Amino acid sequence: MNKQKKDKDSVDPFQEMRERMVKHQLVGRGVLDQTVLAALGTVPREVFVPPELRERAYADGPLPIGHEQTISQPFVVAAMSEALAVCRGQRVLEVGTGSGYQTAVLAEMGLQVYTVERIGALARQAGSLIGQLGYESVQVKCSDGYDGWVEEAPFDGILVTAAAPELPTVLVDQLKPGGRLVIPVGRFSQDLRVYRKHGDGAVSYKELFPVRFVPLLHGTT
Repeated sequence: MNKQKKDKDSVDPFQEMRERMVKHQLVGRGVLDQTVLAALGTVPREVFVPPELRERAYADGPLPIGHEQTISQPFVVAAMSEALAVCRGQRVLEVGTGSGYQTAVLAEMGLQVYTVERIGALARQAGSLIGQLGYESVQVKCSDGYDGWVEEAPFDGILVTAAAPELPTVLVDQLKPGGRLVIPVGRFSQDLRVYRKHGDGAVSYKELFPVRFVPLLHGTT
């Protein structure tokens, strides 16, 4: 087949939506990391949402994915990814795989991703989607996120996609000195925080902006 015709026939119908999302929702709000922008401009967000919501995949807001969970707003995914401040080849723990979209973004950034999800059905579905997209640098485990992933620690960065009432110290213990933990903290009022672990083990943090996440729960289902 003629290459030009083949390329024309295989045009991604969501590509224009993806480009608009990056330009207006991400760059327009101050996301500057080019690796993050390239990842969100590449990962097909539409495959991570229910089929009936695919036309809204790039809308400026979260969407339900079942099991009382959501896929985060694109800007929040980008901001959290940028706040990790990690480099290609480094190892990252994600707590709360959910749909697998954030996982895929981290993998697209060239990271080794270890992701845990307490809901078995979501862990299996996300693992399948990530495999279909060809991301080989991802390991998915159905586990209690509060425990992190001790066997694979320490990590260069940790990203938590559910809100904890306070800083989970067990996750800090699994972070390398100099690493960052990005996590929403709070019960009724939540803020996205970036914790940094210093060489002496001390931890400092800064608040980025208010958020609204599902709570970080114990146990598996």
